[in-house]
Amino acid sequence: MVGTHGTSEAKRLVGHQTETDAELVPDARGRTNRPEPGCPVEVALAAISGRWATLVLRELMHGPHSFGELRASLPSLTAKVLTDRLGELLAQGLIAKDRLPGFPVRTSYRLTEAGMELRPLLIALYDAGSRVLAALAPRD
Repeated sequence: MVGTHGTSEAKRLVGHQTETDAELVPDARGRTNRPEPGCPVEVALAAISGRWATLVLRELMHGPHSFGELRASLPSLTAKVLTDRLGELLAQGLIAKDRLPGFPVRTSYRLTEAGMELRPLLIALYDAGSRVLAALAPRD
């Protein structure tokens, strides 16, 4: 009986994923039973993980910024943490660093095409978070 239940449970889950959750899990990369580095959800979450990453991305959604401009727009962010976040976002290919002409040497950071792809995700996360906060709020 246990073996039969396990088999039907597995079929039910596979059927559930392919039939009911086609939008949630549209291809085999998401049909895993553990986190995988090639899973698109894991990739997206890794892209926005890290303290301050979403706020740095948010600022760059409005256009290129210098290091100083980013510091000014996020005054509680330390230079070290900003340097770390920019390095991680550069390594992930989500932002690019451009050297500006002139002296002294100045740099500007901007979102890449891949970085711009995160905009709808950040908007959806904000909206979902707002709804969760509202649902958790004490009712009088």
